[in-house]
Amino acid sequence: MTRVVVAFDAFKGSLTAEEACAAAARGVRAAAPDATVVAAPMADGGEGSLDALLARGGSARSTATVDAIGRPATAAWILDGDEAVVELAQAAGLPQVEDAPLRPLEASTAGLGAVVRDALDADAAGITLLLGGSATSDGGAGLLVALGARLLDAAGAPVAPGGGGLAAVASLDLSGLDPRALAVRWRFVTDVDAPLIGPRGAAAVFGPQKGASPADAAVLDAALARFAEVGAEALDVPVASIADVPGAGAAGGVASVLRALTGGEVVAGGAWFAALAGLDEALEGAALVLTGEGRFDGQSAGGKVVSVVHAAASRAGAPLCVLAGSVDPDAAAAMGVPAFSLAAGPADLAALQRDAARLLEAAAASATRLALAR
Repeated sequence: MTRVVVAFDAFKGSLTAEEACAAAARGVRAAAPDATVVAAPMADGGEGSLDALLARGGSARSTATVDAIGRPATAAWILDGDEAVVELAQAAGLPQVEDAPLRPLEASTAGLGAVVRDALDADAAGITLLLGGSATSDGGAGLLVALGARLLDAAGAPVAPGGGGLAAVASLDLSGLDPRALAVRWRFVTDVDAPLIGPRGAAAVFGPQKGASPADAAVLDAALARFAEVGAEALDVPVASIADVPGAGAAGGVASVLRALTGGEVVAGGAWFAALAGLDEALEGAALVLTGEGRFDGQSAGGKVVSVVHAAASRAGAPLCVLAGSVDPDAAAAMGVPAFSLAAGPADLAALQRDAARLLEAAAASATRLALAR
């Protein structure tokens, strides 16, 4: 019997990963009623990752906190045994602040710190941070301060919150750090493999989507470099062990100084979720694999879900097709995969988001007919 695997990430603002897989599965069955359809909802550490985990079981807790610009917010997280799973996007996510003018220099991860403190209060022995979808570029400074660290300027005064404030940092005082932060196991699940600084770093690549102008991005890059230097001095480690670690630039740099401080493990989010979803096993004997996300572009190759599914499908010898809200043809050519947009032509974003399930179902049916007719 023909086996088709649907392994989608969330379509931000439209569909969860589970909803996307369900819509695609309906399309496959419409085109190939006798096919066996296997759904493997995916995530990469960014927004929607917590939902993907909850869909596999477990219950959510919640923390009253603030968003990236200091407004009251509520963040969900998971305590599974003694392991806390915290999604940064719940407490410092970009979607939370898109209704207000973006503040790339001031946005802070302080709200994430409140969630981590709750996890420590719940006697978590391990903390997994899902890092992606942030509105912040502060190197995780707000989180560190929330855990008791002090970031001081040359006069000994606290620096201003946000990535911009790090330009003035002269020292990192860890004397007041909550000792529990050093006693727990840390895992940093990153949605990209970017370093902290430089042309592929947190500010240069991801700053613009958080509202940073070219001048802002330059300020943030220099400030993050300064933070890495100060952190390296405080921890007596090479700067490269903070700034150059793959994934250190995820979520505005959260897995940089904090990772060096705690000795935590950085893991690629797409691969981590693929293992949880049993993706390799699901792909055995597949005649077709459908995957996708809201936007398929050059960033998709850097550890995002599409690239992970592509690699797994290649290992399994299964043909792959990408279905996305929008498609960059250059990215599809670079990855060597067929890719189709859900929009047949020019379309309003709000309409695409409203009709995403129907459009994905139709696109999956078309892709299935084309692929299985060969």
